[in-house]
Amino acid sequence: MERIRRKLIGFLHRPDATWNSVGRMMKAETLPDSLASLAALKLLPPLKKTDSIAVNHINPPDETFSTLLQQYKSKKISIITILDPGYPELLKQIYQPPWALFACGDLSLLNASQKLAVVGSRQATDYGKNAIRLLFPELIEKGIVIVSGLAKGVDTAAHECAIRNGGKTIAVIAGGLYHVYPEENRRLASEMMKNQLVLSEYPPGTKPARWHFPMRNRIISGLCGGTFIVEAKNKSGSLITANYAVHEGRDVFSLPGSIFSPFSAGANELIQHGAKLVTRAEDILDELRY
Repeated sequence: MERIRRKLIGFLHRPDATWNSVGRMMKAETLPDSLASLAALKLLPPLKKTDSIAVNHINPPDETFSTLLQQYKSKKISIITILDPGYPELLKQIYQPPWALFACGDLSLLNASQKLAVVGSRQATDYGKNAIRLLFPELIEKGIVIVSGLAKGVDTAAHECAIRNGGKTIAVIAGGLYHVYPEENRRLASEMMKNQLVLSEYPPGTKPARWHFPMRNRIISGLCGGTFIVEAKNKSGSLITANYAVHEGRDVFSLPGSIFSPFSAGANELIQHGAKLVTRAEDILDELRY
């Protein structure tokens, strides 16, 4: 299993690696039943001999690869692959689970029993921020771990409020751990890497690309039993996260807002389509307990 794990990590460092190409490589290996039965793997065709990616040349040279892994270790970066016992069970159940998580911080948070995804507008209003300040203390008192994306606005408010109230929080970022975006959140990310947890599915040296942002949303919702939309415009990235949660059978919560505010249009629409309206912490706790 260690050989496959090493090959998987090496493959993820290839510039041409995609979720599908890594999955096809995995499918060609002899895997334990718990992984071989993953729906995501069953949907992929096996790796063909004629494929442009040669299985025997997936890893970088041993010396280079070992040096790279040692560098990660010196920076306290862990790699949790889908083959490892510490990989979150909830995350395995999503349509395209990340093959590995590059993590810095408190790894125990990955398997905390109750996690809530909190996402919303990058242009958070005072209304959204005040709602977070009102609702979070009770959620944190009950041991809920807050998961968000370290973006401007609602994400930042969620992480900071969790920390201020003595709670725990996880950030899932686009790009790698060496390239935190946005720049103004690098100090927050550094703090979280010490006492909380920052995750990425990409190797640390990966610069964030536009398509990384919607892809990381599936991890934010996939880690959690429920997703809470605080503020969202129509067709916003937060609605993508809510959509992932719906398709994975997870709870969706939404903060109602003014009909005059464009920042509440998407959140209100979610309520029309069945998301649970939230006005107090108990509205979320009741569902997560159930």
